[in-house]
Amino acid sequence: MARGKVKRTAKSKTAASKTKLGKAAAAKKSVKPIELYYWPTPNGFKISIMLEECKLPYTLIPVNISKGEQFKPDFLKISPNNRMPAIVDPDGPGGKPISIFESGAILQYLGRKTGKFYPKDERGRVEVEQWLFWQMGGIGPMAGQVHHFKNYAVETLTYAINRYVNEVNRLYGVMNLRLKDREFIAGKYSIADMAIVGWANGWLRQGQDINEFPHLKRWLETMKARPAVQRGMALGLELRQGIDMKDPKVQAVLFGQRARSA
Repeated sequence: MARGKVKRTAKSKTAASKTKLGKAAAAKKSVKPIELYYWPTPNGFKISIMLEECKLPYTLIPVNISKGEQFKPDFLKISPNNRMPAIVDPDGPGGKPISIFESGAILQYLGRKTGKFYPKDERGRVEVEQWLFWQMGGIGPMAGQVHHFKNYAVETLTYAINRYVNEVNRLYGVMNLRLKDREFIAGKYSIADMAIVGWANGWLRQGQDINEFPHLKRWLETMKARPAVQRGMALGLELRQGIDMKDPKVQAVLFGQRARSA
């Protein structure tokens, strides 16, 4: 897998500024960038947005899921579930490298690492976590099924399409009511919002009318106006240009996998 360029790097310091700021600033400059194993999908956007919001240095390492790069042995050592995104942080706990898979776990780790967008107090943290897991177990999987049966399936299965379109509609309703009296899903802007935005942005492909959900629509517009969200959701879009999702070879890679024997 080819490595991309470092998207964010620590600003260079002159000798004079190092002297002024002391050893702490010099140490910060020497931190190696986080390795982001990524493909431009709603799950990938979660992490690219968080890295951009936190201004953390990172290196983009594309994982072309249409070509099966998620099954390469080196990637499986990092993400044994053969799914992206995943990260390797060279400056992990105790200053030692750590690899993390599952987007929710990565968001929580980065929130703890930076102290940003993930409250330290228990009540605030629970508020964020319940909506983060709501995305992980609800809007993400259900919207993903809509995407599959509406856009990728080789045969039209009306029952399946209606089943998942209706469930996404219900979930949008839950979110719309939640946002009626608060700006963001957990009150303050958090990793929960970052987890949801890439999925909610696909409302049209999910058979939904965003105008039926005015509070959700307002939230989505607010999110998409944030520069870091814009950068995170634009990262690597050119990589998936020209990929035919109905190509039998692509579908065999994405949708035809069974348990690995070794």
